[in-house]
Amino acid sequence: MQQNGQVKPNEVPIGVSNRHVHLSEAAVERLFGKGYKLTEFKALSQPGQFACEETVTVIGPKGKLKNVRILGPARGESQVEISRSDGFVLGVKAPIRNSGDIDGTPGFTLQGPKGQLKVDKGLICAARHIHMHSDEAARFGLKDKDYVDVYVPGKRSMTFHETLIRVSPKFKLEMHIDFDEANAAYIKNGQAGFIVRSGAD
Repeated sequence: MQQNGQVKPNEVPIGVSNRHVHLSEAAVERLFGKGYKLTEFKALSQPGQFACEETVTVIGPKGKLKNVRILGPARGESQVEISRSDGFVLGVKAPIRNSGDIDGTPGFTLQGPKGQLKVDKGLICAARHIHMHSDEAARFGLKDKDYVDVYVPGKRSMTFHETLIRVSPKFKLEMHIDFDEANAAYIKNGQAGFIVRSGAD
């Protein structure tokens, strides 16, 4: 959305996140072989982040999700981010958590071409959030760990309440929601949302 050729000051692009896996270096080697390095498939919107050529199968008590994309680079701990609908397939009730906040979360099993790995925690539904560069946060008058509401217009217009702000000089402005949230409001990748008020107001 533009106004007189200018982006509206409260506009935020939306990225729709499909299910994906973050792996530790040890997990990469366990699933793909000793010394294996992940192969970049395409760059993601956040600087330094990329989707990998490699995929794995996520196994739960009742079912499995095949060809789940790995996102790189490798992390300190492994983590799987799914939608609530994916949880029904797996037979697991994944809690809504911020990425990296995995203490007390359900475990999962991963199958790769060279082996299987059981992880005791790290299965989550990622809480919706907005990545902001420090300069963008200053422009919006926001800081890290603030919460805002985001209105998305359309035939199924929706306001997303309690949307976490994440600020870093490494980030680029983008709101992240999962497939269930996007489907509920008929949201397409790259569509615009608008910050309408601070959750603290």
